Amino acid sequence: MKKRFLCAALASVMAFSLTACSGGENVSAAASTETKTEGSEAASDTAAQKENDAEDAKAEGGTLVVGFDQDFPPMGFLGDDGEYTGFDLELAQETARRLGLEYKAQPIAWDAKDMELESGNIDCIWNGFTMTGREDSYTWSKPYMENSQVFVVAKDSGIKSQADLAGKVVECQMDSSAEAALKEAPELTATFGQLLTTTDYITAFMDLEQGAVDAIAMDVIVAGYQISQRNADFEILDDSLASEQYAIGFKKGNTELRDKVQGALEEMAADGTLKTISEKWFGEDVTTVGK
Repeated sequence: MKKRFLCAALASVMAFSLTACSGGENVSAAASTETKTEGSEAASDTAAQKENDAEDAKAEGGTLVVGFDQDFPPMGFLGDDGEYTGFDLELAQETARRLGLEYKAQPIAWDAKDMELESGNIDCIWNGFTMTGREDSYTWSKPYMENSQVFVVAKDSGIKSQADLAGKVVECQMDSSAEAALKEAPELTATFGQLLTTTDYITAFMDLEQGAVDAIAMDVIVAGYQISQRNADFEILDDSLASEQYAIGFKKGNTELRDKVQGALEEMAADGTLKTISEKWFGEDVTTVGK
Protein backbone atom coordinates (compact mmCIF):
# COMPACT_ATOMS: atom_id res chain seq x y z
CA MET A 1 0.00 0.00 0.00
CA LYS A 2 2.79 2.41 0.91
CA LYS A 3 4.51 1.66 -2.35
CA ARG A 4 1.31 2.27 -4.28
CA PHE A 5 0.76 5.53 -2.36
CA LEU A 6 4.30 6.69 -3.02
CA CYS A 7 4.03 5.87 -6.70
CA ALA A 8 0.76 7.71 -6.97
CA ALA A 9 2.18 10.73 -5.17
CA LEU A 10 5.26 10.71 -7.34
CA ALA A 11 3.11 10.54 -10.45
CA SER A 12 1.06 13.51 -9.23
CA VAL A 13 4.20 15.58 -8.63
CA MET A 14 5.56 14.75 -12.07
CA ALA A 15 2.25 15.62 -13.70
CA PHE A 16 2.17 18.97 -11.85
CA SER A 17 5.75 19.68 -12.92
CA LEU A 18 4.95 18.97 -16.55
CA THR A 19 1.89 21.17 -16.35
CA ALA A 20 3.95 23.97 -14.83
CA CYS A 21 6.60 23.64 -17.53
CA SER A 22 3.97 23.57 -20.23
CA GLY A 23 2.39 26.71 -18.78
CA GLY A 24 5.78 28.46 -18.80
CA GLU A 25 6.26 27.70 -22.45
CA ASN A 26 2.84 29.15 -23.26
CA VAL A 27 3.63 32.34 -21.31
CA SER A 28 6.97 32.73 -23.11
CA ALA A 29 5.34 32.19 -26.50
CA ALA A 30 2.65 34.71 -25.66
CA ALA A 31 5.24 37.23 -24.55
CA SER A 32 7.24 36.66 -27.73
CA THR A 33 4.13 37.12 -29.86
CA GLU A 34 3.28 40.32 -27.99
CA THR A 35 6.79 41.67 -28.51
CA LYS A 36 6.65 40.92 -32.22
CA THR A 37 3.24 42.56 -32.46
CA GLU A 38 4.50 45.66 -30.68
CA GLY A 39 7.53 45.74 -32.99
CA SER A 40 5.34 45.46 -36.07
CA GLU A 41 3.06 48.21 -34.80
CA ALA A 42 6.07 50.43 -34.09
CA ALA A 43 7.45 49.81 -37.57
CA SER A 44 4.03 50.53 -39.02
CA ASP A 45 3.77 53.74 -36.99
CA THR A 46 7.25 54.80 -38.18
CA ALA A 47 6.34 54.17 -41.82
CA ALA A 48 3.08 56.07 -41.38
CA GLN A 49 4.92 58.96 -39.74
CA LYS A 50 7.41 59.09 -42.60
CA GLU A 51 4.54 59.12 -45.08
CA ASN A 52 2.83 61.89 -43.14
CA ASP A 53 6.07 63.86 -42.96
CA ALA A 54 6.50 63.49 -46.72
CA GLU A 55 2.94 64.68 -47.30
CA ASP A 56 3.50 67.62 -44.94
CA ALA A 57 6.69 68.56 -46.76
CA LYS A 58 4.87 68.36 -50.08
CA ALA A 59 2.01 70.47 -48.75
CA GLU A 60 4.45 73.06 -47.45
CA GLY A 61 6.13 73.29 -50.86
CA GLY A 62 9.44 71.51 -50.41
CA THR A 63 10.54 72.46 -53.93
CA LEU A 64 10.97 75.89 -55.51
CA VAL A 65 10.10 75.44 -59.18
CA VAL A 66 11.36 78.45 -61.15
CA GLY A 67 9.81 79.14 -64.55
CA PHE A 68 12.14 80.76 -67.09
CA ASP A 69 12.86 81.23 -70.79
CA GLN A 70 15.87 79.07 -71.58
CA ASP A 71 16.83 81.32 -74.52
CA PHE A 72 17.22 84.52 -72.52
CA PRO A 73 20.88 84.93 -71.56
CA PRO A 74 22.26 86.14 -69.23
CA MET A 75 19.13 85.83 -67.08
CA GLY A 76 18.45 82.16 -67.80
CA PHE A 77 19.72 79.81 -70.50
CA LEU A 78 21.22 76.41 -71.30
CA GLY A 79 24.96 76.52 -70.70
CA ASP A 80 27.66 74.80 -72.74
CA ASP A 81 27.81 72.07 -70.08
CA GLY A 82 24.17 71.19 -70.66
CA GLU A 83 23.05 72.72 -67.35
CA TYR A 84 20.64 75.64 -66.94
CA THR A 85 22.40 78.74 -65.69
CA GLY A 86 22.19 82.52 -65.66
CA PHE A 87 22.02 85.49 -63.33
CA ASP A 88 18.40 85.00 -62.29
CA LEU A 89 18.75 81.24 -61.93
CA GLU A 90 21.82 81.65 -59.74
CA LEU A 91 19.86 84.02 -57.50
CA ALA A 92 16.95 81.56 -57.40
CA GLN A 93 19.18 78.63 -56.53
CA GLU A 94 20.81 80.51 -53.65
CA THR A 95 17.37 81.63 -52.45
CA ALA A 96 16.10 78.04 -52.41
CA ARG A 97 19.18 76.92 -50.48
CA ARG A 98 18.61 79.56 -47.81
CA LEU A 99 14.94 78.62 -47.50
CA GLY A 100 15.70 74.92 -47.20
CA LEU A 101 13.86 74.16 -50.43
CA GLU A 102 14.83 71.93 -53.32
CA TYR A 103 15.61 74.05 -56.38
CA LYS A 104 14.25 73.16 -59.82
CA ALA A 105 14.72 75.23 -62.98
CA GLN A 106 11.74 74.69 -65.28
CA PRO A 107 12.06 76.01 -68.86
CA ILE A 108 8.77 77.28 -70.27
CA ALA A 109 7.41 78.80 -73.47
CA TRP A 110 7.30 82.49 -72.63
CA ASP A 111 3.88 83.05 -74.15
CA ALA A 112 2.54 80.20 -71.94
CA LYS A 113 3.95 81.53 -68.67
CA ASP A 114 0.57 82.51 -67.20
CA MET A 115 -0.88 79.06 -67.84
CA GLU A 116 2.19 77.41 -66.28
CA LEU A 117 1.84 79.55 -63.16
CA GLU A 118 -1.92 79.16 -62.79
CA SER A 119 -1.76 75.38 -63.22
CA GLY A 120 0.88 75.05 -60.50
CA ASN A 121 3.56 73.67 -62.83
CA ILE A 122 5.84 76.47 -61.61
CA ASP A 123 5.98 78.44 -58.36
CA CYS A 124 7.20 81.70 -59.82
CA ILE A 125 8.41 83.44 -62.96
CA TRP A 126 12.00 84.55 -62.41
CA ASN A 127 13.66 85.49 -65.67
CA GLY A 128 14.16 89.17 -66.38
CA PHE A 129 10.43 89.53 -65.78
CA THR A 130 9.19 93.10 -66.10
CA MET A 131 6.61 94.10 -63.50
CA THR A 132 5.95 97.51 -65.07
CA GLY A 133 2.50 97.40 -66.65
CA ARG A 134 1.76 94.01 -65.07
CA GLU A 135 1.42 95.15 -61.45
CA ASP A 136 -2.11 93.80 -60.99
CA SER A 137 -1.62 90.49 -62.78
CA TYR A 138 0.71 88.80 -60.27
CA THR A 139 1.85 88.91 -56.67
CA TRP A 140 5.27 90.54 -57.00
CA SER A 141 8.49 90.66 -55.07
CA LYS A 142 10.04 94.09 -54.71
CA PRO A 143 12.01 95.11 -57.83
CA TYR A 144 15.60 93.86 -57.81
CA MET A 145 16.88 95.50 -61.01
CA GLU A 146 16.24 98.52 -63.23
CA ASN A 147 15.85 97.91 -66.94
CA SER A 148 14.75 99.65 -70.13
CA GLN A 149 13.60 98.68 -73.61
CA VAL A 150 15.98 99.70 -76.39
CA PHE A 151 16.74 99.14 -80.06
CA VAL A 152 19.79 97.19 -81.24
CA VAL A 153 21.11 97.86 -84.75
CA ALA A 154 24.21 97.17 -86.82
CA LYS A 155 26.85 99.86 -86.43
CA ASP A 156 27.03 100.42 -90.18
CA SER A 157 23.25 100.55 -90.65
CA GLY A 158 23.05 104.34 -90.60
CA ILE A 159 20.33 104.08 -87.92
CA LYS A 160 21.20 106.51 -85.13
CA SER A 161 17.82 107.25 -83.57
CA GLN A 162 14.25 106.00 -83.47
CA ALA A 163 13.39 108.43 -86.27
CA ASP A 164 15.74 106.46 -88.54
CA LEU A 165 13.63 103.32 -88.06
CA ALA A 166 11.07 104.66 -90.52
CA GLY A 167 10.55 102.09 -93.25
CA LYS A 168 12.75 99.54 -91.46
CA VAL A 169 12.01 95.98 -90.35
CA VAL A 170 11.96 95.73 -86.55
CA GLU A 171 11.73 92.49 -84.56
CA CYS A 172 10.93 91.64 -80.93
CA GLN A 173 10.09 88.60 -78.84
CA MET A 174 6.49 87.45 -78.74
CA ASP A 175 4.63 88.48 -75.55
CA SER A 176 7.69 90.38 -74.32
CA SER A 177 7.96 93.72 -72.56
CA ALA A 178 9.38 95.16 -75.77
CA GLU A 179 6.27 94.10 -77.68
CA ALA A 180 4.08 95.63 -74.97
CA ALA A 181 6.07 98.87 -75.08
CA LEU A 182 5.76 99.03 -78.87
CA LYS A 183 2.00 98.60 -78.60
CA GLU A 184 2.01 101.67 -76.36
CA ALA A 185 3.84 103.65 -79.05
CA PRO A 186 1.59 103.37 -82.15
CA GLU A 187 2.92 106.63 -83.54
CA LEU A 188 6.37 105.04 -83.71
CA THR A 189 5.41 101.58 -84.96
CA ALA A 190 3.29 103.18 -87.69
CA THR A 191 6.54 104.41 -89.26
CA PHE A 192 8.12 100.94 -89.40
CA GLY A 193 8.22 99.11 -92.69
CA GLN A 194 7.31 95.94 -90.75
CA LEU A 195 7.11 94.77 -87.14
CA LEU A 196 7.90 91.07 -86.63
CA THR A 197 7.82 88.81 -83.59
CA THR A 198 9.92 85.74 -82.83
CA THR A 199 9.96 83.12 -80.09
CA ASP A 200 13.33 84.14 -78.63
CA TYR A 201 16.08 86.73 -78.90
CA ILE A 202 18.75 84.28 -80.03
CA THR A 203 16.77 83.92 -83.24
CA ALA A 204 16.32 87.68 -83.40
CA PHE A 205 20.09 88.25 -83.26
CA MET A 206 20.62 85.66 -85.98
CA ASP A 207 18.11 87.57 -88.12
CA LEU A 208 19.96 90.82 -87.45
CA GLU A 209 23.33 89.27 -88.31
CA GLN A 210 21.93 87.94 -91.58
CA GLY A 211 20.30 91.24 -92.48
CA ALA A 212 16.79 89.81 -92.36
CA VAL A 213 15.78 92.60 -89.97
CA ASP A 214 17.13 96.10 -89.38
CA ALA A 215 16.62 96.41 -85.61
CA ILE A 216 15.66 94.46 -82.52
CA ALA A 217 13.57 95.92 -79.70
CA MET A 218 14.58 94.32 -76.40
CA ASP A 219 15.80 94.63 -72.78
CA VAL A 220 18.96 96.71 -72.46
CA ILE A 221 20.48 94.29 -69.91
CA VAL A 222 20.11 91.36 -72.29
CA ALA A 223 21.14 93.44 -75.30
CA GLY A 224 24.42 94.46 -73.68
CA TYR A 225 25.22 90.87 -72.75
CA GLN A 226 24.40 89.53 -76.21
CA ILE A 227 26.55 92.14 -77.94
CA SER A 228 29.53 91.44 -75.68
CA GLN A 229 29.23 87.66 -76.04
CA ARG A 230 28.86 87.74 -79.80
CA ASN A 231 31.65 90.28 -80.25
CA ALA A 232 29.56 91.67 -83.10
CA ASP A 233 29.40 95.13 -84.66
CA PHE A 234 26.07 96.03 -83.05
CA GLU A 235 25.12 99.04 -80.99
CA ILE A 236 22.27 100.21 -78.78
CA LEU A 237 20.43 103.39 -79.72
CA ASP A 238 20.64 106.13 -77.10
CA ASP A 239 16.93 106.92 -77.00
CA SER A 240 15.19 104.14 -75.11
CA LEU A 241 11.68 102.94 -75.73
CA ALA A 242 10.57 102.54 -72.09
CA SER A 243 11.96 102.30 -68.55
CA GLU A 244 10.93 99.44 -66.29
CA GLN A 245 11.83 97.21 -63.36
CA TYR A 246 12.55 93.51 -62.99
CA ALA A 247 10.84 91.56 -60.21
CA ILE A 248 9.75 87.99 -59.41
CA GLY A 249 6.17 87.11 -60.29
CA PHE A 250 4.11 84.71 -58.17
CA LYS A 251 0.57 83.44 -58.61
CA LYS A 252 -1.91 86.10 -57.52
CA GLY A 253 -2.42 85.80 -53.77
CA ASN A 254 0.67 83.69 -53.00
CA THR A 255 2.06 86.18 -50.51
CA GLU A 256 3.51 83.48 -48.25
CA LEU A 257 6.09 82.27 -50.75
CA ARG A 258 6.68 85.83 -51.99
CA ASP A 259 7.53 87.00 -48.47
CA LYS A 260 9.96 84.11 -47.91
CA VAL A 261 11.76 84.76 -51.18
CA GLN A 262 11.87 88.50 -50.53
CA GLY A 263 13.39 87.89 -47.12
CA ALA A 264 16.12 85.72 -48.64
CA LEU A 265 16.91 88.38 -51.25
CA GLU A 266 17.25 91.03 -48.56
CA GLU A 267 19.62 88.76 -46.60
CA MET A 268 21.68 88.29 -49.77
CA ALA A 269 21.82 92.04 -50.31
CA ALA A 270 22.94 92.59 -46.72
CA ASP A 271 25.73 90.01 -46.77
CA GLY A 272 27.03 90.96 -50.24
CA THR A 273 25.89 87.84 -52.11
CA LEU A 274 23.72 89.81 -54.55
CA LYS A 275 26.63 92.09 -55.37
CA THR A 276 28.97 89.15 -55.93
CA ILE A 277 26.59 87.34 -58.29
CA SER A 278 25.83 90.56 -60.19
CA GLU A 279 29.51 91.33 -60.69
CA LYS A 280 30.05 87.81 -61.97
CA TRP A 281 27.48 88.26 -64.75
CA PHE A 282 27.60 91.99 -65.49
CA GLY A 283 30.95 93.20 -64.20
CA GLU A 284 29.19 95.53 -61.77
CA ASP A 285 26.42 95.55 -59.17
CA VAL A 286 23.22 96.31 -61.06
CA THR A 287 20.85 95.18 -58.31
CA THR A 288 18.55 97.53 -56.38
CA VAL A 289 17.54 95.51 -53.30
CA GLY A 290 18.25 97.39 -50.08
CA LYS A 291 19.36 100.54 -51.92
